Amino acid sequence: MSNLNPKTITKEFGGTPGAITLVIFLPAVVFFLYSCANEEYVIDGINLNLSKIKEIAYQKLIVEFKNTFLNKLCWIAYLIWFIGLALLDVFIPGYTKQGVELRDGSKLNYLINGLELCLFLIVILIGRAYMTGFNLPELSFLYENFLPLMITATEFSFLLSTFVYISSFIPLRNKNKKGTNERILAVGGNSGNPIFDWFIGRELNPRIGSLDIKLFCELRPGLLLWFLLDLSCIHEQYHKLGYITNSLILVTLLQGFYIFDGVLNEEGCLTMIDITSDGFGFMLCYGDLTWVPFSYCLQARYLSLKEINLNFFAFFTIIALKFLGYYIFHSSNTQKSEFRQGKLPHLKSLQTERGTKLLIEGWWGLAQHINYFGDVLMAVSWSLPTGFNTPLTYFYVIYFTSLLLHRQIRDEEKCSKKYGKDWEEYKKLVPYKFIPYIF
Repeated sequence: MSNLNPKTITKEFGGTPGAITLVIFLPAVVFFLYSCANEEYVIDGINLNLSKIKEIAYQKLIVEFKNTFLNKLCWIAYLIWFIGLALLDVFIPGYTKQGVELRDGSKLNYLINGLELCLFLIVILIGRAYMTGFNLPELSFLYENFLPLMITATEFSFLLSTFVYISSFIPLRNKNKKGTNERILAVGGNSGNPIFDWFIGRELNPRIGSLDIKLFCELRPGLLLWFLLDLSCIHEQYHKLGYITNSLILVTLLQGFYIFDGVLNEEGCLTMIDITSDGFGFMLCYGDLTWVPFSYCLQARYLSLKEINLNFFAFFTIIALKFLGYYIFHSSNTQKSEFRQGKLPHLKSLQTERGTKLLIEGWWGLAQHINYFGDVLMAVSWSLPTGFNTPLTYFYVIYFTSLLLHRQIRDEEKCSKKYGKDWEEYKKLVPYKFIPYIF
């Protein structure tokens, strides 16, 4: 094994058995959420109608197998969406930004054009709405074909994951800075076990030409489809009721803000653990392309089926919570970014033996992952408009908090190895993980 690509020693998620379990479990969860909020059944209260869910599963997965799993129209629509966005991502003008330094000493170039892409797509959407009098067949198609589109995205995730796994074994055309034709593999995805490596991601930055597949999938097809699915719920409710409830408007606006903030600040993703450390396999692929759009729109789907109008106090309290979370999330991340660029020399920091500094003042003196706290507050704000009729609509809060806790554990292990005794000193100076003075 070369020095460039060390062998994976520790396997996450319990190794191969855990990977196989998640490959089955994750699509099952997304289908379960669909079964709990659709035109045939909407959960109300804490009691699940399991017989109804079984009936829906049998009808959709067995009786309507061909329409659900082999839907030609949905495949055509999804390929147009995915390939169209990929072409726009490559050809819409922007500016070039380098990523972090890789193990061979090189840095990848990324075309940053989120703003230009969003403006282009918004103009098309507004134009279509004007032309059709807000009777868009595209949004009706999304709403009416939610399940077959979800299955299509799942099938596509399996195919793309397999493609990038096979491609990771093909030598590079040009030599890297180490003078070899080796691709740079993810430290966690080079175990030699094909099932685990396919799941976790073998190659660190799979690319087709200048298109970085991992960054593209993280910020384009899934995120933007999530927004369109929310809009399809608004579209459906408007044509069903003749108006749109303020709860559904609020959820769509709050989630839309989060979506476009992510797309517009894509430069910040270049230093995130997803891009810098994780390989691109089924886990990230399915998460980006299927899990995000088809489970994160749950609140909008629920509100399109349940007519809920919020009073003035509730409406603006939820908005205030959202922007409190955003303020903590955005300002803390900005502070960290500026500190790394040497722009905040007045803030206290811990000098490490590695020669780098750990920030221990400002936002980052309050908690080790204060940005995660802001993220969770935003997640809560998306669910509150659905009321308290069912815990189902708070699924995202529970899932996302668990995800961040797992990420925090991974980050702590990484930093402990990286900084040694300096990390122990840092934990004494900044003892709280997420919430200042609590946890």
